[in-house]
Amino acid sequence: MDLWSAAQALILGIVEGLTEFLPISSTGHQIIVADLLDFGGERAMAFNIIIQLGAILAVVWEFRRKILEVVIGLPSQPKAQRFTVNLLIAFFPAVVLGVIFADLIHAYLFNPITVATALVIGGIIMLWAERREHRVHAESVDEITWKDALKVGCAQCLAMIPGTSRSGSTIIGGLLFGLSRKTATEFSFFLAMPTMVGAAVYSGYKYRHLFQPDDFPVFAIGFVTAFIFAMIAVKGLLKFIASHSYAAFAWYRVAFGLLILATWQFGWVDWTAVKS
Repeated sequence: MDLWSAAQALILGIVEGLTEFLPISSTGHQIIVADLLDFGGERAMAFNIIIQLGAILAVVWEFRRKILEVVIGLPSQPKAQRFTVNLLIAFFPAVVLGVIFADLIHAYLFNPITVATALVIGGIIMLWAERREHRVHAESVDEITWKDALKVGCAQCLAMIPGTSRSGSTIIGGLLFGLSRKTATEFSFFLAMPTMVGAAVYSGYKYRHLFQPDDFPVFAIGFVTAFIFAMIAVKGLLKFIASHSYAAFAWYRVAFGLLILATWQFGWVDWTAVKS
């Protein structure tokens, strides 16, 4: 492993950890930063699977008490059973559409121009969602109904478009569907567990031939870095939303997306040549 490969793994691990659970699109940032670092091809596909697992491990650790409570109570407690069923219901739409459309989306939409456009549009929708009147009927994840879960699960499918953001889709969807800001955020975290693990297992099996022993040191750096910075991001987001809206993230999305589009429009960067 050379020094440049280690630096690439470190930077991309930081990007993944910081952006995976914020409503600003981790996939979009990965596509753009990986292009700037000239880190692409089949090796990058395998690397992304590994660092996503590092990020999701951080959420599992952060919510380990709730997870343990649900696992222990699953055989006998209705609350734990209802919570589990809601997660499965919310998870189902992404499974169906992901299997059907994942390859097509990756082939045609995984490029910086799509990312930038989705960032801007998603940011505008977030601003609208935050400014409208919130009518809350679920103050905790245990108060979510199966209908709420299905709606959030359908909203999550929008995140198949790179730049949209999985967490952004589920959180803003949750707000629109009557969840409190804290509830929408936490349910987004819980929904990320089966969604991301399922996607990683599916992709890992499908592209198992891409995993080479020589890449282990690079993957290890990315995995550990993503875990550490995802922990920081999750804790920070939970504290932030206790007293703030998501407007700051929306404005960031719009500004970042417009910056990418401007560099393309004025010919400063040939983003159209990028294929991740």
